[in-house]
Amino acid sequence: MLKNIKAVLVDLSGTLHIGDTAVHGAQDAIAKLRNHRLKIKFVTNTTKESLRSLHSRLQRLGFDIDPDEIYSSLTSARRVVEEQHLRPHLMLSDSAREDFDGVNVVHPNAVVMGLSPDHFNYDEMNHAMALLMGGAKLIAINKVRRGMSLGTGAFVAALEYVNVESIVIGKPQKIFFFVAALSMGGCGCPFYGCVMIGDDVRDDVGGAIEAGMMGMLVRSGKYRAGDEMKIGLSSELVVEDVRAAVKVVLASV
Repeated sequence: MLKNIKAVLVDLSGTLHIGDTAVHGAQDAIAKLRNHRLKIKFVTNTTKESLRSLHSRLQRLGFDIDPDEIYSSLTSARRVVEEQHLRPHLMLSDSAREDFDGVNVVHPNAVVMGLSPDHFNYDEMNHAMALLMGGAKLIAINKVRRGMSLGTGAFVAALEYVNVESIVIGKPQKIFFFVAALSMGGCGCPFYGCVMIGDDVRDDVGGAIEAGMMGMLVRSGKYRAGDEMKIGLSSELVVEDVRAAVKVVLASV
């Protein structure tokens, strides 16, 4: 059961919108959270869109969200690159590269990999492998699966074959949730009273619970019947959509 909710992390794709279509009533649901003065952070594992592109999409869909309220795995990856003074070889889409503007990429000592099909060819993968064999670090922005399509995780695993362990950045890593929660400020312990709402039972809900938060699963986006059983999530924490999730949250403030 949820209790003493002070802050909410909300997944984007599959929870607030699916492609270029907003989930019905999602805009009003977010407005209700704001009216109750709850702290909110919108979190995403996307590695294909820059923060600017993602924010523009949300605005077109009618969401009143400030860019500073979005915390992405790209944001998290840049933080790691800067903290560790890395010079990354970016295996990212052109849009995602925007989030690394100003970062020194000369003489790379790291490979940063996100979902970028144009880079998943023999020559690019071979170049990345050579960098890793020369001592570069492998930064995986995430290792997600994409249903019936190959996700970033498959290509990260291919590079790990050279006996290099990747540093995984995005959900479901505990550090992702920790920094996202900490960035909201004013909550005391970053995980206390914080709930994650998402459609991915592993990366959203399972990751949040493992990190020490509460989690709610919505039956939209990636959700498939019975997903909640994979992590033993109680039925009252599985709801139809983000509107229903917000209703439960507001009853638990």
